[in-house]
Amino acid sequence: MRENKIAIITGASRLNGIGASICHLLADNGFDIFFTYWSIYDQEMPWGIKENEPLKLKNDLLKKGVRVSSLELDLTKEDSPTELFEKVIEHLGYPLVLINNAAYSTNNDYSNLTFQELDKHYAVNIRATTMLSTLFAQKFKFKSGGRIINLTSGQFKGAMPGELAYATTKGAIDALTITLSAEVAKLGITVNAVNPGPTNTGWMTDVIKTELLPLFPFGRIGEPSDVARLIKFLVSEDAGWITGQIIHSEGGFIR
Repeated sequence: MRENKIAIITGASRLNGIGASICHLLADNGFDIFFTYWSIYDQEMPWGIKENEPLKLKNDLLKKGVRVSSLELDLTKEDSPTELFEKVIEHLGYPLVLINNAAYSTNNDYSNLTFQELDKHYAVNIRATTMLSTLFAQKFKFKSGGRIINLTSGQFKGAMPGELAYATTKGAIDALTITLSAEVAKLGITVNAVNPGPTNTGWMTDVIKTELLPLFPFGRIGEPSDVARLIKFLVSEDAGWITGQIIHSEGGFIR
């Protein structure tokens, strides 16, 4: 088993979020963790965030006996990818895994979408994801075992009315995943995307849960741990022959 495994997970601010669940499961499997968060965004969203959540996540991870570092980072800034990798290398070393989990999402449609709102979605959802991924590949110091995993939302499985900017920018991740995987395979890096479907991370109201539940054949809504378990497999040596795939792990969700 490889030692000094370092994983970067972006967008791991909330304790009940997908990012935090990924951090916990990878730490349980011996990865040192570097996560980013951006509290200002979460504070503006309906689900909100408690002031100490990122610190509590860090402390909980440290109890697992791995090295942990974190950074509050605004991924809309053009220099954010460079800043992130400088901090990761400084505090932990060269990363083996990159999980592009951070996302920007607000409700909009054809009638009210603005340049400014579209640009915010683009900056986080595809520009930051792309530049983080390319920097990861450029700085990759190993001969094998590299993993880039992008979180997507199944944009090509059906329409997402009311989320025009989100669907447009997240949909580009599929194209990025397929092409980048072909470019970096020679470096020993796989690139895959995971679509977890609707996941209970705090944004669902009781009304939304009631509407969604009949669409899940297993009779329950997806949880962050479902996503984390798939990612645990994809970063493992057993998944070394899987690349360029968009994996729809959403419990048979019926659109």
